[in-house]
Amino acid sequence: MNSTSAQAHDILYYDGQCPLCLKEMKHLARLKDDQLVLQDIHQLHDDEGLPSKAQLLETLHLRRDDQWLTGVDASVAAWQHTQWGPLWRWMRWPLIAPIMDWGYRHWARW
Repeated sequence: MNSTSAQAHDILYYDGQCPLCLKEMKHLARLKDDQLVLQDIHQLHDDEGLPSKAQLLETLHLRRDDQWLTGVDASVAAWQHTQWGPLWRWMRWPLIAPIMDWGYRHWARW
């Protein structure tokens, strides 16, 4: 599931030991473009500039150049690398985003 590309702009860090996360990443891997790298947190070596492993495991993280997106923002950004990306944008609409963030925080605790 770990893929690399010299031209990749976004890196999505996910928990490869979470069955639900792994299922979504396998699906995303089939649909994504070459500008997204999927990185299992458990395959990382200590690397300067990354949040701690505990932080990465707490919530989904996406790195875009020097910017970090987390939670629902990270998921929506990752799916923008697929043909289905526009269908995910509603999750960030102003009235819906707080509800989605609340739901994600509760789900991510599992």
